[in-house]
Amino acid sequence: MRFLHLADLHLGKQLNGFSLVDDQRAALADLIGRAGELGAHALVLAGDLYDKASPSAESVALLDWLLTTAAEAGLAVLAVPGNHDSAERVGYAAQLLARQSVFVPGPFDGTLSCVTLEDDAGPVRFWLMPFLKPALVRPHFPDADIAQSYTAALEAVIGAAPIDPRERNVLVAHQFVTFGSTEPERCDSELIVGGVDNVDARVFDAFDYVALGHLHRPQRIGRDTVRYAGSLLKYSLSEVRDAKSAVLVDVGAKAEGADPGACVTFELVPIRPPHDVRVVRGPLAEICAAAHADAPDAADYVHAALTDEAPSLDALRMLRAVYPNLISFEYDNEATRTARTTGASAPAEEPAAIDAEALFARFFEEQNGFAPNERQQAIISAALARATEGGAA
Repeated sequence: MRFLHLADLHLGKQLNGFSLVDDQRAALADLIGRAGELGAHALVLAGDLYDKASPSAESVALLDWLLTTAAEAGLAVLAVPGNHDSAERVGYAAQLLARQSVFVPGPFDGTLSCVTLEDDAGPVRFWLMPFLKPALVRPHFPDADIAQSYTAALEAVIGAAPIDPRERNVLVAHQFVTFGSTEPERCDSELIVGGVDNVDARVFDAFDYVALGHLHRPQRIGRDTVRYAGSLLKYSLSEVRDAKSAVLVDVGAKAEGADPGACVTFELVPIRPPHDVRVVRGPLAEICAAAHADAPDAADYVHAALTDEAPSLDALRMLRAVYPNLISFEYDNEATRTARTTGASAPAEEPAAIDAEALFARFFEEQNGFAPNERQQAIISAALARATEGGAA
């Protein structure tokens, strides 16, 4: 049995005001197009299908397209809701979808959903676990000592499932998983994840492969076959150096008495979005040179780190002319490094040296995450003109 393991699609995600829907669709279309060449039989989605519990109409349409396209490509789909999802919304029409080999459980009802797929070596049991908290589990296991322990909660759920260790078993889950004192690597946006909500990886010893979602960095935790796929795209600057991938998992025949996971092999399949997220660094004039403007990656989502000692009020306009998808910029020079070291503020510019329109445009961008367009700039100019006239009267 061969399947692609993806997680943390976050459909509808924006990056500093830029919609990533087109990039998400392109990356997913490329993966599904390659699935046949890779010999995949199924697509596993380990939670956070949406970026919000109340997704936009555009996000819902994108998931609809994904499920339809995967089914038309002959792929079974096995998905679970993550902590960003509404289990009720994700599980809508589950029975109808199952007739098209699209399996998405709704809210947790005390049991693990199990879907069986067949190959030449026999059945493979896919156990689908939505994102769980102890409060969701305790009512179904009143005699279990769960309290606030995520590990105890999942032990109760898995312990009650009729898992046959002689068969091939795959778990799809969306949790923060640790291994003893070892924690997985987290991105800057995930530093609040972890602590009391951790689940020890030993809870999953009955499974040959554990397809995890929740963290955006691809990695194993504990053994090789307990894996986070990572997010579909780079969703923060802390992910700039991450190589995004799907996990192509092979579950072969299981030998009698073999250790869990011994029948599993896998490889990482690079995800190829139309735009990367990257950082450019250097003096303003250098990184805005004509050669960069003509480069094929100029339309990437770019953060600029300017090393000029003297700030330029024209920096934003110059950067946007070269990098239309500029997401942010900052100065990284002696003054800002000193300020970061000492905790002091960088020297302020003289008010008289600051153009009023440029100052308001800077304020607008800081508040909204994007620069004013031509119409908005015209409104600003007209308002400042009226204010100037009023002051002079």
